Amino acid sequence: MTDDQTGPARGARPRPDGSGFERLRPVADAVLYEGYLLYPYRRSSPKNRVRWQFGILAPRVWAERNGPLTPSVAGSAESWFQQTECLFRTAGDPAGAVVRVRLRRLQLQHKGVERRTDDGGYAPAGSLEPEAGGAVHLTFDEAVERETEFTAELAALCDGAGRTFRADAPGGTEIEPLPDDSGRVVRRRLPVGARTTLTAEPLDAARGLYRLRVRTENTTAAPDITVDTPREQVLRRSLIACHTFLGGTGVSFLSLTDPPEWAAGHARRCRNLYTFPVLAQGAAGGEPDGHDRDPDPGPGPGPGPGREGLLLSSPILLPDHPSVAPESPGDLCDAAEIDEILSLRTMLLTDEEKREARATDPLAARILDRVDGMPQETLARLHGTIRSRRPVTGPVPRRARQPWWQEPDPAGGEGGEEGFRPATDTVAVGGTEVSGGSRVRLRPRGRGADAQDMFLAGRSARVAAVFRDLEGATHLAVTLDDDPAAELHSWYGRFFYFRPDEIEPLPAGAADEERADGRHRAVET
Repeated sequence: MTDDQTGPARGARPRPDGSGFERLRPVADAVLYEGYLLYPYRRSSPKNRVRWQFGILAPRVWAERNGPLTPSVAGSAESWFQQTECLFRTAGDPAGAVVRVRLRRLQLQHKGVERRTDDGGYAPAGSLEPEAGGAVHLTFDEAVERETEFTAELAALCDGAGRTFRADAPGGTEIEPLPDDSGRVVRRRLPVGARTTLTAEPLDAARGLYRLRVRTENTTAAPDITVDTPREQVLRRSLIACHTFLGGTGVSFLSLTDPPEWAAGHARRCRNLYTFPVLAQGAAGGEPDGHDRDPDPGPGPGPGPGREGLLLSSPILLPDHPSVAPESPGDLCDAAEIDEILSLRTMLLTDEEKREARATDPLAARILDRVDGMPQETLARLHGTIRSRRPVTGPVPRRARQPWWQEPDPAGGEGGEEGFRPATDTVAVGGTEVSGGSRVRLRPRGRGADAQDMFLAGRSARVAAVFRDLEGATHLAVTLDDDPAAELHSWYGRFFYFRPDEIEPLPAGAADEERADGRHRAVET
């Protein structure tokens, strides 16, 4: 186990250590700081009075009374433990496989402002503002980042008991005198006890398939925490925004949301509680879309050297291969919002509001500095970006050129289900067969107070398709002849629908003559 790596919020980062975990940081940091401090980033904002929304591992005595009654994969409710189960394959000889786990979380740190008294002592104060101007100091809760890494050989994890590691966070006090000697800022942290247990179980020796379990528990034994302790006090003894990186040497993880068919049964039996693992961007063990292209790898070695693969197990549910948009210039502590909106709103804060935000938290001050200094071209990149999951190369796919009901099906003919072919099916109306492409006149009836009938009655239209609903009733999808956007509506499937007894078939050419006559009258007008 490596030493705990500690730093203030958004402080110094550990250097890359060859684990590949640094690639996970952009997304993982968004998880770590989701809800840390919300716009408008001020202490006085009501929504910043209830903080720390995800991945809370509280002391057991409190969580079992106040936490969720039914465990789930989402980590939006307080619990005293977090459990990840996932699948991986070994590369070659499992004796050389090593599993590596990095536990990341925040530890709450109370920032208290104290005013200097006449007798030379200090007294608590909600805020301090130097008489000569300068930075304002506010009492508020901050956090420090904690990281602990565990490494174990696979063979040691398969003995039934696995390996248990301590993940405690020490308490401490830091005092920062203010330059004008008007007071001081005191930061206090209470110790938080935790442990992580790793176990592994072989599932399919021929394929080198294993199940890995990572269970982290809050083991804090604090007499000041009872079932009735307020949440604000409990958070001082909790792991906050807790999540894990999983990797190793000679192992390759499989997707649980889209596993290969041969591993689907094992994937369904994985039990994840208050967190869920997803393939990380660039991880091996599958293509970038999360699919393992080898449906049945059969016996033999798994992925080769250099294909270790990575997982991110998060209390916020994510898809496989999550990533931060390349246009995003930095974190805004709310990954569920849009950078452009938050940036524009932050720019609109008054000078006084910005001053309070800067005094609330150092991270808020850095957000304001970045937004205030954002170049126009950076802001422009946040607006109107369109991105496909895969780059388009070669001919445009057939689906992009025509509606779904016109695509070929595996049995031949046009698309559809249960033998229906909307683009070519016909329906008899007054002795005339009507199908896709037929010209008709609209005669809506029997719809009571439908005001739209008044505007559509008597107009000519073209049938796009013949549909049948689940009860067997037939409906004709039509576009209006005089609608300039008719072709566009037909392409993405926006139609008016009529029953066969509400349309009148038109002779060939009649609708074309009417459209031409209508255009002529419009020009004369």
